[in-house]
Amino acid sequence: MKTEFKFSNLLGTVYRKGNLLFTPDGNSLLSPVGNRVSVFDLVHNSSYTLPFAHRTNIDRLDLISNGKLLLSVDENGRAILTNFYRRIAMYRFSFKGRVTALKFSPCGRRFAVGVGRRLQLWHTPSIPGTDTNGELEYAPFVLHRDLAGHFDSIESIEWSSDSRFLLTASKDLTARIWSWDPEEGFEPTTLAGHRQGVKAAYFTADQESIYTVSQDGALFRWEYVSKKDPDTMEDIADERWRIVKKDYFMQNDAKVNCSTFHAPSNLLVVGFSNGLFGLYDLPEFNTIHILSVSQSNIDYVTVNKSGEWLAFGSSKFGQLLVWEWQSESYILKQQGHFDSMNALTYSPDGQKIVTTADDGKVKVWDTKSGFCIVTFTEHTGGVTACEFAKKGSVLYTASLDGSIRVWDLIRYRNFRTFTAPSRLSFSSLAVDPSGEVVCAGSLDSADIHVWSVQTGQLLDQLSGHEGPVSALSFASNGNHLVSGSWDHTVRIWSIFGRSQTSEPLQLMSDVLSVAFRPDGRQVAASTLDGQLSFWSVEDAVQEREIDGRRDVSGGRKVTDRRTAANAQGTKSFNQITYSADGSCILAGGNSKYICLYDVGTGSLVKKYTVSVNTSLDGTQEFLNSRDLTEAGPAALIDETGDASDLEDRIDRTLPGAKRGDPGKRSTRPEVRVTSVAFSPTGRAFCAASTEGLLIYSLDTEFIFDPFDLDIDITPTTIIETLEAAKKTSETGTPDEDNTFLKALVMAFRLNESNIIRVVYEGIPSGDIPHVVRSVPAVYLPRLLRFVAHSAEETPHLEFNLIWIQSLLSCHGRYLKDNAGAFAPELRAVQRAIDDIQENLKRITERNAYQLKYLLSKPVLAEKKPQALPTSLDSSIAVNGNDEHMDDANGDDGEEEWIGIG
Repeated sequence: MKTEFKFSNLLGTVYRKGNLLFTPDGNSLLSPVGNRVSVFDLVHNSSYTLPFAHRTNIDRLDLISNGKLLLSVDENGRAILTNFYRRIAMYRFSFKGRVTALKFSPCGRRFAVGVGRRLQLWHTPSIPGTDTNGELEYAPFVLHRDLAGHFDSIESIEWSSDSRFLLTASKDLTARIWSWDPEEGFEPTTLAGHRQGVKAAYFTADQESIYTVSQDGALFRWEYVSKKDPDTMEDIADERWRIVKKDYFMQNDAKVNCSTFHAPSNLLVVGFSNGLFGLYDLPEFNTIHILSVSQSNIDYVTVNKSGEWLAFGSSKFGQLLVWEWQSESYILKQQGHFDSMNALTYSPDGQKIVTTADDGKVKVWDTKSGFCIVTFTEHTGGVTACEFAKKGSVLYTASLDGSIRVWDLIRYRNFRTFTAPSRLSFSSLAVDPSGEVVCAGSLDSADIHVWSVQTGQLLDQLSGHEGPVSALSFASNGNHLVSGSWDHTVRIWSIFGRSQTSEPLQLMSDVLSVAFRPDGRQVAASTLDGQLSFWSVEDAVQEREIDGRRDVSGGRKVTDRRTAANAQGTKSFNQITYSADGSCILAGGNSKYICLYDVGTGSLVKKYTVSVNTSLDGTQEFLNSRDLTEAGPAALIDETGDASDLEDRIDRTLPGAKRGDPGKRSTRPEVRVTSVAFSPTGRAFCAASTEGLLIYSLDTEFIFDPFDLDIDITPTTIIETLEAAKKTSETGTPDEDNTFLKALVMAFRLNESNIIRVVYEGIPSGDIPHVVRSVPAVYLPRLLRFVAHSAEETPHLEFNLIWIQSLLSCHGRYLKDNAGAFAPELRAVQRAIDDIQENLKRITERNAYQLKYLLSKPVLAEKKPQALPTSLDSSIAVNGNDEHMDDANGDDGEEEWIGIG
């Protein structure tokens, strides 16, 4: 199997911290998710994650006015300049301090950065599309001015529409006006008068007024006027910026956390610390809405260019909301798991991923759009395991609340619940492929509980283990059940046999995970000592053993007093799973590495690094001496008492467990992989980690992956061969050098999807069986996979079905004999056929009402009506030819109406 899996998307987490950002067209939203940036397309209902990653969590990001450049900055002030359209990181730079504000100018040639209390003005790098001279050269950042004036950190930066002036708001209770270059008659101005830190300052559309918003809920309006004598109302002083109006939001003890201003419509949006947000019409300060969108603080709010959509982010619960305020409806409402994820599973068709977590929620994610489509909250405890039935519309989950619940993913409801005679916390789950029985294991008992799915009755309790049951798995044929326990044994059970006794397979340590090979002939087990053991099901003989301790160990925590290679806590695999063809096994544990092993040779094929985010524990290989102080590691020193704001000084830390309750703690999150799973198509796998749900795929874009390429195979020669084959087909003269098969093989060897599609759609439907019959076996997987993707993406239903029919007719026996090797491709074809069936079903159901409507209406008939047609086709034919028949018969225009009953 191929192993060139690349990171393609991040699900399960939609917002962590930092600022949200709309694209210039207003159709997409950029959200910082840890050390990555996710992009949510609100029009096409899809999402993707940019491929680059920072070393720490992202604090600030901004787009240039034309949308081509993205600048993102992490907590340490390290920036990455990215070509947003091509998704390529072009340049890395450090501002040598934490960046609290970032803003590109409207002209796109400059940007301003707030580094602590200093304001830095920079020139934007000259790249194609931003340089008026059209030069293609690239220059790094050039510092224009470094200005000091504030006495505390800068909260926000706003540019004037002509990119000449800037407006900054700071925690030092003031806002200041700056200029890009020194101008005659202009002096930097300080706007003072607030009693608490100024959160934001804005220019109006005509730039005649300025609005400032402070943390205590005060809104000041400033204008450039002169002071007047209260008696004579005459100007008695020089003109300067003065407060002309004061308004207050009046939200009791709630503080202003964030705000945004849409200058063209004079719309002000303010987010408060109690989860409320308000919309106000300026300058009259009329309240439009005051609504609640979150149970916790709103950390950031922004508005798109048209002023219709508002985006809110709440970091405590990981919420991301896009609200259309005029229609009062949600455009996007997403929330990740509050606690760490425990398990995940793919649906049989590969289009959905189900995740479970300690917060008691079960979430279903769509792999194409990247959005959560449904959340189940019926469980009252942490959900530890999940598994799909073979048909794919029924989901089973096990929870610590002592219940096994069954979910209908068509009607989205819980229709069955299984419980044990005594209160147990279930930690493992297995479902029979036939859908007749479900088994569950608990850490509170050594028995395996078996229920009937149809009746809901407890059928049996399998006894044999002497310790808690930690893992269960059914064979694909349903003949055997394998269980792993902390008593250092693995047992294979025959659930439907006469005798349900089993002989234990002895191991050297506690069993953490078990898995059946897809053909059901081999069992793999992962133990606490980092070993992977492989056993034959038929004769119960150990076939192979892999020592994975050295492979999985990596990354040390801040509190570790030893190297990562000697730390015992990361030297085991918590979850293992076979690939679709059974040739490889994927393993993940409490480490930053995911390991892929070849089962036949026992060798490590590839290691995937989950995260490089140093904000998490366990990502660094070596300790940094700069982070060590006399009081210990700097990350463990509590600095909350030194914060400037009272809210930040209050200690709300809770002692005890690190996970499972909503308390805020001084402990750092640790990088770990709790579950891994291969897609049924074999083209991707996902991993549940501390960062979120990571998707690794072979179908990533912008990758050139030729197959057996020659120097004479180019896009030009491929198109020429196709055109020559068309001429040969039209003239009927055979030419072995110019055939459709040769053009198709050349396209597959180049492996460019656009070229393959041109050749694929250029082959006449009558020649498809002849081309398919002669396709070499080495190209069959690629052709099957391409036909399946084409059936999903293109509207040519009959054309794609002819290809599928020809492939299965000509190569059906070969595909059956090599079903294991072609399993991912055949699943993709099956999914494509199911989609075509569903689409046709919806179309016919929709057309049925139109046909009923047409049949209920009167039709124009001849003067001497004949017998009514007996079929729908004949009635339509009579209706369509009435006019021509009347003209041919020379009628005088007298007709009568008859109805078709």
